[in-house]
Amino acid sequence: QVQVVESGGGLVQPGGSLTLSCAASGNIFTINAMGWYRQAPGKQRELVAGMTSGGSTNLADSVKGRFTISRDNAKNTVYLQMNNLEPEDTAVYYCKWTVRSSILRPAYEYWGRGTQVTVSS
Repeated sequence: QVQVVESGGGLVQPGGSLTLSCAASGNIFTINAMGWYRQAPGKQRELVAGMTSGGSTNLADSVKGRFTISRDNAKNTVYLQMNNLEPEDTAVYYCKWTVRSSILRPAYEYWGRGTQVTVSS
């Protein structure tokens, strides 16, 4: 009932910037939280940045000072602004929306299919 689609990934040089977008559509009754995760080959998926419906945010220590999470409520879109990218940031980035699709249903996590970010010279 809810679809999540990421976009904006690509190849950038170290020190460069990239902005990821994630749009949610479908039956969204209430929004609990939004978040960005990433997973590199052979590694576990990790939280990069999260935001609650009230606007509170948290970032992984490895990206503090470099990444920013924001949202556009009118467009049901969450963004991840990535600055001063490092090779260690290379991963597939996934977007997650935690929403209720109906007053009769509890909150549920909806994931996008991921977008590749590669940082290399």
